[in-house]
Amino acid sequence: MLTYTYTSKGDFRFKEKPKPVLLHERDAIVRVTLASICSSDLHIKHGSVPRAVEGITVGHEMVGIVEETGSAIKNVKAGDRVAVNVETFCGECFFCKKGFVNNCTDKNGGWALGCRIDGGQAEYVRVPFADTGLNKIPDNVTDRQALLVGDVLATGYWAARISEITHDDTVLIIGAGPTGICTLLCVMLKKPKRIIVCEKDENRIRFINEHYPDVLTVTPEKCLDFVRENSDHGGADVVLEVAGANSTFRLAWECARANAVVTIVALYDNAQTLPLPQMYGKNLTFKTGGVDGCDCDETLRLISEGKLDTEPLITHTYPLERIDEAYELFEKRLDGVIKIAVSIER
Repeated sequence: MLTYTYTSKGDFRFKEKPKPVLLHERDAIVRVTLASICSSDLHIKHGSVPRAVEGITVGHEMVGIVEETGSAIKNVKAGDRVAVNVETFCGECFFCKKGFVNNCTDKNGGWALGCRIDGGQAEYVRVPFADTGLNKIPDNVTDRQALLVGDVLATGYWAARISEITHDDTVLIIGAGPTGICTLLCVMLKKPKRIIVCEKDENRIRFINEHYPDVLTVTPEKCLDFVRENSDHGGADVVLEVAGANSTFRLAWECARANAVVTIVALYDNAQTLPLPQMYGKNLTFKTGGVDGCDCDETLRLISEGKLDTEPLITHTYPLERIDEAYELFEKRLDGVIKIAVSIER
């Protein structure tokens, strides 16, 4: 089968591989119908994910149809349409039972697909722990509507859930890339008093203004003053940092009011510094980490009920055979791209 493979630092290329087979009774084989490209794929390409294994098929955002299941699988069956979770998790270890599935202690736990084991920019994918890692797509939800459920939407939902948002809050979201917009959608479910999105890309600001007109937007150089002017207590009550640039970590805590929550959603290429003498007295609570993608059934329900809609984020569609072009478009942010659907045609 045709796969898109991480061959070495800076290099992805097509490679023919055998169709995957069941290796464990808790596995499932999924025929991929739609995949997507994530910023984390770019981090792998450029060597920013040390645990990524050369030779693996990349891709961890996908939907498809269950083709075959192991003997222990009970929640899905052949023929089911499913969203694939970015994380594989056993559901039985200490961390899984606490809901911290990103920290699953199994060797295949956490972010494995497209990083440490073959992922979904391919015709088929083997999913370990399929009972926890696959979520059935409701009949009234299309593949395109469900495509982002397992990763960027899961990230946004997790970030909003842990950020302790109330109806009285001013919430600042730094970064309006795909994960930032999914975070925005999930913050909107919390109905805070005010939402501000900080973004430097004019196309992305335009996208926010067109699709979510009640959301305030600002560029990074004006952000600090704007947030202070448009908040009730000298800064944002909650800040979600989804950009991951060299300057945005500092911007996040500077824009936060005293005793605020700052949630770090971004994946950084470089270490960040806590200048504690300058921060003294702000009494901030920082929340960090990778997504705990354990709410995918809930987000699929919200999509089915019309309360969440990520389909506008899919601005371009390419067949797998032209995924090189799709990566170039995505990495260079050409043609107003937000997210790309990769169609696996046969």
